[in-house]
Amino acid sequence: MHVNGHSLQKPVLVLNASYEPINVCAARRAIVLVLKGVASTEERTSHQVVSTRMCLPLPSVIRLLEYRRIPRQTRALSRKNILLRDRYTCQYCGRSCPASELTMDHVVPRSRGGASTWENLVASCIDCNNRKGSRTPDEAGMKLSQPPKPFNIHTSRHIMRLLGKSDDLWKKYLFY
Repeated sequence: MHVNGHSLQKPVLVLNASYEPINVCAARRAIVLVLKGVASTEERTSHQVVSTRMCLPLPSVIRLLEYRRIPRQTRALSRKNILLRDRYTCQYCGRSCPASELTMDHVVPRSRGGASTWENLVASCIDCNNRKGSRTPDEAGMKLSQPPKPFNIHTSRHIMRLLGKSDDLWKKYLFY
């Protein structure tokens, strides 16, 4: 099976030389790392990247060939990452929703100086966000199901597990 442009955006799990999961990257980046000799393919999909000179299996999991000390991890603060952290669940009413039915809520409203940080943003359904308005949860008589957590290694692993749910090849590396 050949690869189309969409397949090159599929997530690939990146392992350190010690087999510790350290990141997720797009398949395109994983192929570059393998071709440069920086990483090896540990798990392959059924897809292939075909060029005039070679045919390369599309990786699902790659491993860096040299151990890399990983500095304190950060991940981009984005709507997608907040929704993943909160498991696509409204943090006020507990309802699971598709991304299109969720908004980002500032627990401390921006109008009150609330920042756009991991610790102040939560997934919220449209109804709860409208009900809360520009008030704090206490003022609106609403309660968070759990306080928003800052990004840390556990958040990173949680996001990797969620991204890997659709790929059984990741399970043995992520300790489900």
